[in-house]
Amino acid sequence: MAVLACAAVLAGCGQGDALERISGPTMGSSYTVQYVRRAGGPAPATVKGEVQVVLEGIDQRFSTYRSDSLIGQFNQLPANRCQAMPADVLQLVRVGEQLSRQSDGAFDLTVEPLLDLWGFGPQARAEAVPEAGVLARVRERVGYQHLHIDGQQLCKDAAVEVDFNSIAAGHAVDLITERLRALGLDSFLVEATGELKAVGRKPDGSAWRVALELPRDDRQIAQQVVPVDGHGVSTSGDYRHYFEDNGRRYSHTFDARLGRPVSHALASVTVLAPTALMADGYSTLLLILGPEQGWRFALEHQIAAVFVSRVEGGFVSRATPAFNMIAGE
Repeated sequence: MAVLACAAVLAGCGQGDALERISGPTMGSSYTVQYVRRAGGPAPATVKGEVQVVLEGIDQRFSTYRSDSLIGQFNQLPANRCQAMPADVLQLVRVGEQLSRQSDGAFDLTVEPLLDLWGFGPQARAEAVPEAGVLARVRERVGYQHLHIDGQQLCKDAAVEVDFNSIAAGHAVDLITERLRALGLDSFLVEATGELKAVGRKPDGSAWRVALELPRDDRQIAQQVVPVDGHGVSTSGDYRHYFEDNGRRYSHTFDARLGRPVSHALASVTVLAPTALMADGYSTLLLILGPEQGWRFALEHQIAAVFVSRVEGGFVSRATPAFNMIAGE
């Protein structure tokens, strides 16, 4: 799940245009929309109402914390059953399958039972390392290959449970972006649970900029400020949601091939992509793969990414050539 925050760095307004800001709770966290309001443009109350409609729809379709959501209903179905789904749910299933195939199964939307077992999911009881036998039984209910799409239906041939938290927030940001454009807005910065998308420029003509966060458990530290226009931005990390057992750290990021949290030195990955959805998905995928395999994957697929790894005494970061091109370095 990509939930780390990137802070927006804002400048003053130009004459005739106003920089408006709306915000509120969503998906267990919050959202913020900053936009340039031109003469005759929609008022903040109108924009907020439209954004909330989008977010309420996301919650009704994708939330695993609601038994009455579409995904909540699907997850309760036994094996060999299907359920009609809206187009965007099927779209995200296809994106998840693409990421699974590209990562040889490391990324997987069906890790919900593992999240619950280890203490990170909506049905979790306690954060703890499970017994080997219990883990083996739960792993039988995990695997993207058990999902398939039949027309407008999502089907399962095993009792799998789907969790879209690794890509749903990015999708929400993209949907909000589409809604803002439909309202006639052409310059804005959208953020939901830390996933972002920037379009256009601020009233003074300067670029929207985001500050990438250096991993720290206690506070946020801006590591690098990057101008963005037309890019989605996502940071995935292991330093917010984790527990420790016998001196070992277990994060909420899972390698589905192993059925357990990742264990490597990579602390966070930030990805810039044309859509917030793909930035969200690839940041999670790269974090799962780790500092070396993930780096090779990012280079092979020309992904704009920054990797932050733990080293003795602190952290070290490195950016891909694609990222440096966007950042102007």
